[in-house]
Amino acid sequence: MRFGQEARLRPDFTESPRTFPTFGPHRARATARTGAEAKARPPAEPATVCLPYQPQSVRAARHFVTAKLLEWRLDELVDDATLIVSELVTNAAKTGCQTRMIVAVRRPSARILRILVGDGSRSMPVMIQAGRDATSGRGLAMVHRLTRGRWGVTPLPHGKIVHADLSITDSSSAR
Repeated sequence: MRFGQEARLRPDFTESPRTFPTFGPHRARATARTGAEAKARPPAEPATVCLPYQPQSVRAARHFVTAKLLEWRLDELVDDATLIVSELVTNAAKTGCQTRMIVAVRRPSARILRILVGDGSRSMPVMIQAGRDATSGRGLAMVHRLTRGRWGVTPLPHGKIVHADLSITDSSSAR
């Protein structure tokens, strides 16, 4: 199976422990949904888009995430989420893969927004300490700061999925 065959690669990124094991220090913290939270807000429909490995895909991914967050009334997360998806898609586009990358947004709980970017490269992302004059290398450090360390990587047989979790506050979920 090639990575570009999305139908066989769980295009809905089903949230289950077997599908999303998290490795290393960036283990995602799961938040259980209480009965009151589940009744207050029905689960949001997940969204997935398949994009080519082109510079224009960064813009398309930002528009995709923005539209979904506005639909979910999570306006206050738009800036952070678009920055995160921009960095993850930029990194995926740099891998040089010829298949398609997958960008997804999920609400695994009432308190978590998860952004996922899957690509066809098994090369793992590495957070580096960029020098003062460096023109690149700060992206994962920004993702780490914005998510408070709640991001990670799931290796796949023909690629990987990088996920980043943002906290949903009471003010954004009450809208």
